[in-house]
Amino acid sequence: MSENDSRSNPYESTPPHNPYAQSVPPSPMSPTDEKMWATLIHVGGILFVFVPALIGYLVLRDRGPFIRAHSATALNFQITLTIVYVVGTALTAILIGYLIVPVAWVLGIIFSILAALAANRGQGYSYPLTIRFFS
Repeated sequence: MSENDSRSNPYESTPPHNPYAQSVPPSPMSPTDEKMWATLIHVGGILFVFVPALIGYLVLRDRGPFIRAHSATALNFQITLTIVYVVGTALTAILIGYLIVPVAWVLGIIFSILAALAANRGQGYSYPLTIRFFS
């Protein structure tokens, strides 16, 4: 390129606009939508362990404080429950795991149902015996 060339230097130009970047913050959800998604996240944990809570936390956490609190609470509980399953499975070698895993499974179902009912009523819920990873 010569100095009189009308083309601009590619190293001096600004980078192209990212078409996938969000320029507008996500709109808040309606209270009924927040309750519905929070309920589904808690119930989904019964069937799919921590996957619904993780997806809900990553996708919906900026859509409102209610859904953020419930998705973080469900994710914390499901991660804690997964840790208990792994430890219980390892402890089957000394037979105590055969007691830990079924008890954890039953408590996981009961606490998830209680959390889903609280979310459906629009109330907060805190799982007992949960390690807090996310807030």
